[in-house]
Amino acid sequence: MRILVATDAWHPQVNGVVRTLTKLSDAAKALGVEFTFLTPQSFRTFAMPSYRDVRLAMPRPARIARLIEEARPDSIHIATEGPIGLMVRRYCRQRKLPFTTSFHTRFPEYVRARVPVPGSLIWRALRRFHSASRAVMAATPALARELTERGFDNVVLWPRGVDTNLFHPRVIDLCLPAPVFLSVGRVAVEKNLEAFLDLDLPGTKVVVGDGPARASLEEAYPDAIFLGEKHGDELADIYAAADVFVFPSKTDTFGLVLLEALASGLPVAAFPVKGPRDVIGDAPVGALDHDLRDACFAALDISRQDCVAFAANYTWEASATFFIDSILAVGAVLPRSDRRGTAAFRGLRQEILSRRCLARA
Repeated sequence: MRILVATDAWHPQVNGVVRTLTKLSDAAKALGVEFTFLTPQSFRTFAMPSYRDVRLAMPRPARIARLIEEARPDSIHIATEGPIGLMVRRYCRQRKLPFTTSFHTRFPEYVRARVPVPGSLIWRALRRFHSASRAVMAATPALARELTERGFDNVVLWPRGVDTNLFHPRVIDLCLPAPVFLSVGRVAVEKNLEAFLDLDLPGTKVVVGDGPARASLEEAYPDAIFLGEKHGDELADIYAAADVFVFPSKTDTFGLVLLEALASGLPVAAFPVKGPRDVIGDAPVGALDHDLRDACFAALDISRQDCVAFAANYTWEASATFFIDSILAVGAVLPRSDRRGTAAFRGLRQEILSRRCLARA
């Protein structure tokens, strides 16, 4: 089975969408599913206003059609609502082809953080974009409920995972005054980093990541340590060396960094908003408080082993299983004469369901 994923977010961008799609593709191979990606790398691009590190594609309908037909997919998934997503949606609608979509980003909040545009207009445009999708995939039950309440149809759950082979406890000393309070993610206005950097905390504040707000924040907070983008073992080492993971964002739909921190044995301090609340819930692995400083101090007393045990429940194989099963369950398979027959697809779906039952047992 071949799944084509259309996404406006792709390497060299460093964000949750790119990491999710990359890990999803890797995990799906064990299920006999091959992913191909339709990304900005195939088109001319221009820098996104107010965020020049992100480049938006300028796709043409004819090239979109040619790339899709060359990929010969069995199913099409649209991951983002940008120019590529819009063009692939148009391609599918014109040919009456089924497709699925996913909801990764709270665009209304992100846009309103930069431009005074009514959120109701953005939600209306998002509903229209996803309206023809056979399944709109959401990362958490709470997000799925919110989308349904806002008028989105066919919303299904697609949970995320974490690579515990990479992110796990290890003995690392950053040689910084303790305790170390760490934040990881895009350094941009919507991430609300000032709420973390303004806190009166002992020890050291460390920020990992890059983005349009980094220069101004470094100048405004000279006592904080900004390490820029980090990847792989270097990033995992920083997680493991910290004492508390601080997540000040109020707009994220999920926050993969929460799972990476927990898998590293790092308790979370965050506001009690949908992203961290959906991931952590009532589990004793984080402190959620409207007073972020109180949450930071409370997190210092949380068991690191409890954090590791909690994160072990989230695997990328389980995430890929949910994703593929949703596509098959809603019949979002292209009517191609050379694709495998219905019986084969049913067999794959049964294998996926069996894997899920075994995982739950």
